[in-house]
Amino acid sequence: MKWFHLPFLALLGFRKRAEGKQAKLAEETYYTATQFQLMWWKFRRHRLAIVGSIILGIFVFIMIFCEFLAPYDPQSRNSDYIFGSPQKVHLFDDQGKFQGLFVYGVETVFDRESMQIVQTEDRDVIYKIRFFSRGEPYKMWGIIRTDLHLFTAENGFVHLFGTDNLGRDVFSRILYGTRTSLSIGLIGIFISFIIGLLMGGISGYFGGALDNLIQRLIEFINVIPTLPLWMSLAAALPKEWSPIRVYFMVTIILSFISWTTLARRVRGKLISMREEDFVFAARIAGSSDLRIIIRHMLPAFLSYIIVDLTVEFPYMILGETTLSFIGLGLREPVVSWGVLLQASQNVKAIEQHPWLFIPAAFVIVSVLAFSLVGDGMRDAADPYSQ
Repeated sequence: MKWFHLPFLALLGFRKRAEGKQAKLAEETYYTATQFQLMWWKFRRHRLAIVGSIILGIFVFIMIFCEFLAPYDPQSRNSDYIFGSPQKVHLFDDQGKFQGLFVYGVETVFDRESMQIVQTEDRDVIYKIRFFSRGEPYKMWGIIRTDLHLFTAENGFVHLFGTDNLGRDVFSRILYGTRTSLSIGLIGIFISFIIGLLMGGISGYFGGALDNLIQRLIEFINVIPTLPLWMSLAAALPKEWSPIRVYFMVTIILSFISWTTLARRVRGKLISMREEDFVFAARIAGSSDLRIIIRHMLPAFLSYIIVDLTVEFPYMILGETTLSFIGLGLREPVVSWGVLLQASQNVKAIEQHPWLFIPAAFVIVSVLAFSLVGDGMRDAADPYSQ
């Protein structure tokens, strides 16, 4: 070995010692991590779940700031652009000159062959799109009065997703509908979460006659076909009720039907845990039954409860959309994805106004995103599995 090899060998040994320390530190971090840290580390490795989380984050942002993001009020009408098709956004005009983001004006003509009124682009008129500009006034969250929008059309109008039969902007109505549909899911899941924990906890912890009664009730609810049950309950709502009242009743109806799966999961876990040593220790220490269930038993399988709620969320959204679509859920002037899809129930809409189906894409994407996140959380719920 020559003398000039010594520095390289010393550097190599230092590098191996550093790698060994890093590996030891990573091993210590793994074995000292909490349950939720292990779940998060495993969840991060599920790429589709991360994609679903990003999509859900975008939907939540839309739900919170829909008034600002929408260029128009959901009930605002453009009588010059009824059943208008989505406008194309351009950067360059016909002469190749850069104009920034803009849309062309609209010229309405009568097509004698189809006997329909057709809107075509008026290449002589340009409506430039301005960001963070002033437009129609609104109240953010019903509190703050302002007229600042993310974008508007200067001296004209812009309808990215077209308009409906009354000239209302479909893009703005979809954004407002996102708030309604997702909030129904959130409120409904919260109510079903409370009912499922309560009924499942009583059934699994006490057993006996209470267990038999609750399980027979769950079987009775599960054996009834879902759609006819929704229809019968929603049809019982009085027609003279206000939209807000109907909104809350639809939420309660959906939540009172969807608690059974969570209740059975909680029951099964409690039955397997109620004979554990830590439960006996809590009883000997004088803890009440309610404290034992809430403080000691439920946290032991909280990750599985979170997974169950994530999986149930899409069914709440689909339930509201289905009821509103068939006219038994929310009604105008409330705006939701299901209410928007009511306008696409005929052949004419399919043939001549296909943009009215755009809300269905939002339903599909949101349900798919929740399914991906639920799948990732299901894997992360058991961080020790390979």
